[in-house]
Amino acid sequence: MSIDAIIRAIPKIDLHCHLAGSLSARTVIALAAKNDVALPVTDPDKFYAFTDFYDFLSRLEVIGRCMVTRDDFARVSYEALADGYLKGNLRYAEFFFSPDYHYPHGVSYETMVDGFVDGLRQAKGEFGVTGRLIPAINRELGPEIAIAMVRDVLAHRREEVIGIGMDCAEFKGPPELFEGAYALARSAGLRCTAHACEDNQTLTQAPPRNVETCLDVLGCDRIDHGYNILADPALTCRCREQGVPFTVCSHTCVPQRMEKRAASLKAMHDAGLFLVPCTDDPPMFGTDIGTTYVTMARILSLGVEEVMRMSLRAIEASWLSDEEKASMMADFQGEIQFLAEMDA
Repeated sequence: MSIDAIIRAIPKIDLHCHLAGSLSARTVIALAAKNDVALPVTDPDKFYAFTDFYDFLSRLEVIGRCMVTRDDFARVSYEALADGYLKGNLRYAEFFFSPDYHYPHGVSYETMVDGFVDGLRQAKGEFGVTGRLIPAINRELGPEIAIAMVRDVLAHRREEVIGIGMDCAEFKGPPELFEGAYALARSAGLRCTAHACEDNQTLTQAPPRNVETCLDVLGCDRIDHGYNILADPALTCRCREQGVPFTVCSHTCVPQRMEKRAASLKAMHDAGLFLVPCTDDPPMFGTDIGTTYVTMARILSLGVEEVMRMSLRAIEASWLSDEEKASMMADFQGEIQFLAEMDA
């Protein structure tokens, strides 16, 4: 087996993948036709060509309109797990979904969450791959809307829903505004994460202090992205010493950002930060979990054994129970040992 093939075969988890960004272009077009939704682009080969980061965010909102029925949501989560398993040996995923993409179009929280759960359970039965759900706050809509969303989550608890997150344009909703929503979620036993320091084109819109706020005010136990953190050496040191996980994504929405993203990832790795490779929005960015790990190995100059250790350590950052983590660790170690013997 080639090195890339071995890396793709390593069992993996993905802790940062948005279900609205997990649809193939053909699935989006099929759902749009089914639900009579007009699309800005109808050529599947051009649907995921973006002009910039904010064009990408607007496209996500369009995709959200294409999911209407419980079966639509089930299709999306099923395909996300199936694609990850078939393309990169994904074994476990914690998926973000954004209720506020769907509320304005008359979709209830129960419809979306129950649909997503249906799809996760179907994929579990067919492939043995497990998925969990993280409702995400749209920070652009403000703290009151965030609290309302969390209340909806708590009013309709599902065992597959294990935490909350926060995404969308960071400068439009700094994390300190959402202390109330996060406190409400934590009081009900939900875990917490948030996108922070995501836009590494500018420190002013995504400053390191946002990571500090997420940790100290929102109570997050991991951070999604975090690329600008190195601008604050003291905070970087703190995160390294505390082992704060950063769910990082090697692929971005526009090709011209790839070089800068790679440089940020290399610097974070060299600083000793705990990096968990994730896909973010895989078909939108032309990636999958296998490709992501291959790319990370190249960016960080990692050998196969180092990639194997990275995959195992990622389990620590998950929100599985200690018992589930131990079981998954044993399973992964068995598969990795088999691959290592094949490569010997």
